[in-house]
Amino acid sequence: MSMLSRLLRRDDGDDDASIVIVPMHRKHIAEIMPIEDGSYPRPWTSGVFTSELEMARRGERTYLVAKRGGRLVGYAGTMYVVGDAHVTNIVVKPSEQRRGIATRLLAELAWAARDRGCVAMTLEVRVSNTGAQGLYRTFGFVPAGVRQRYYENTEDAIVMWCHDIDGTEYKARLRQLCPEAAR
Repeated sequence: MSMLSRLLRRDDGDDDASIVIVPMHRKHIAEIMPIEDGSYPRPWTSGVFTSELEMARRGERTYLVAKRGGRLVGYAGTMYVVGDAHVTNIVVKPSEQRRGIATRLLAELAWAARDRGCVAMTLEVRVSNTGAQGLYRTFGFVPAGVRQRYYENTEDAIVMWCHDIDGTEYKARLRQLCPEAAR
């Protein structure tokens, strides 16, 4: 480890633990809720997660959790609509952000969408969330419109799309962006 890496390293004891991605189950909701509550002014309830997981059980959604050192540090989901995957959420615990967890979650969602035969992915992102917008751009998402006052009836959302996710070029892009998730 370089001297700079040691100086910048967060001392939480789990920096070297690898990220493990697993399907979300009801047992994860209790660990998700504090992250959800701390991330949104109007968070989803545990009932919403339970409902989403029921739809996942029927094949209408994919929900994943990220764990590091056995602790849940993030989660993400998609819903499927006529050949497209709509990213419903990607959330990483604030103390774990900027460590590649959102990248890994989005890559896993993209692979799941490809596996399902989707040709495009879409999502909404807060106008103020430039970090997330940058991540989505690296995955090939481009702005396609604005939903005015989408968040809490106050903040606009940028609608972003990524097309041709079923092609070989996108497959190569995913492998390059996140080799750990590659299929």
